[in-house]
Amino acid sequence: MSESQPESIEAQSRLRRRGIYLLPNLFTTAALFSGFYAIVQAMNGNFEHSAIAIFIAMVLDGLDGRVARMTHTQSEFGAEYDSMSDMVSFGVAPALIMYEWALKEMGQWGWIAAFIYCACAALRLARFNTNINVIDKRFFQGLPSPAAAALIAGLIWVMLDFQVLGTDIKWFALFVTLFAGLTMVSNIPFYSGKEINLRRRVPFVTILLLVLFFFVLIPSHPPVVLFCLFAGYALSGYLVKVWRFNKNRKKSELPDSS
Repeated sequence: MSESQPESIEAQSRLRRRGIYLLPNLFTTAALFSGFYAIVQAMNGNFEHSAIAIFIAMVLDGLDGRVARMTHTQSEFGAEYDSMSDMVSFGVAPALIMYEWALKEMGQWGWIAAFIYCACAALRLARFNTNINVIDKRFFQGLPSPAAAALIAGLIWVMLDFQVLGTDIKWFALFVTLFAGLTMVSNIPFYSGKEINLRRRVPFVTILLLVLFFFVLIPSHPPVVLFCLFAGYALSGYLVKVWRFNKNRKKSELPDSS
């Protein structure tokens, strides 16, 4: 065997490792493109395409981290790149889309609300990156930016589906924008689902419900189902907060046995 052949094999091995390393970042780039595409379509008045692009960015954003863990290619670069992509797809894009769709005619109140959402998304991502090793893995601190973006996109999509103009519900749109933004930077706990292990054996009923949800319920009417799903998730954190408050209050009211 010649000396050049082992070198060639080693070069091919490095190339394969580099390709695997690039794989999760390709998903991140695709998510970034979806966010950029959503902005462009909003500028052209195609708000339905913008809303769908936000949901596509959500799916791609969920895949890049999982691909990185499966291929053992996590890196600081990938984490930072993912945050930049999230800022565009779930921070800037939803704010600009909502502004163009409903808030533009409200003057300064419209762009102030859009900016508040955008700034809250940036603060949410920065806080997540700095607290990633100290918070409870079971819960997010504040509404995750993809869920906030989905709430905005879902509202636009479902209103378009029912042929409701954004200017007709501009005050409600402003409220939802501020609610989504401020909830991102709150301390409200939101269930993360990170402790769910898909490799474990699960009951047949669970599989059946998942199949019905993803292959029957969502395709039946995607705008309504997705909006209701993320609106319910956005409210779930407040329910958890109230439940914890009542639980702690009852504990404090118990007589001290000592």
